[in-house]
Amino acid sequence: MCFVDLEKAFDRVPRGILWGVLRREYGVRGPLLRAVRSLYDRSRSLVRIAGRFLGVARGRRESRFGNHRISSLLFADDVVLLASSSQDLQHVLERFAAECEAAGMRISTSKSEAMHGSRPEKGVACPLQVGGEVLPQVEEFKYLGVLFTSEGKIEREIDRRIGAASAVMRSVYRTVVQ
Repeated sequence: MCFVDLEKAFDRVPRGILWGVLRREYGVRGPLLRAVRSLYDRSRSLVRIAGRFLGVARGRRESRFGNHRISSLLFADDVVLLASSSQDLQHVLERFAAECEAAGMRISTSKSEAMHGSRPEKGVACPLQVGGEVLPQVEEFKYLGVLFTSEGKIEREIDRRIGAASAVMRSVYRTVVQ
């Protein structure tokens, strides 16, 4: 697996390509396409702090509100590439990087990581490269809130979720009892 992060995805997504894919690949036209486009035109995030609102325009990674620094997650920019061998995964990664480059986007090598699903043998190397830079290899990675491990086991994710639920329940209990 290769967990790929795209640099400044919200700023660089070629919207014209998105509209073309919606038209050609999915047959979205007319009022529906205009409605989807309207969600992206002049888009802004709005953050409320202490009853006051702060607008964050498209392309701004961070804003300030008094002494507070606000970071805005504006676009889901994470991708997972899968292949059955390191060589195949390197090939898929190179093709993906080329397509990104053609669309004006770049892979963030500092935030992308590789994981080898090595159930029988631990520590199998998966030396993936993007633009001559080797991606770090990890034993676990949290993707969209789910913990993936190189062993392919789900027990750690279940334990993590039980722990998180327990912390919330303790907090609720303290609030109600006290």
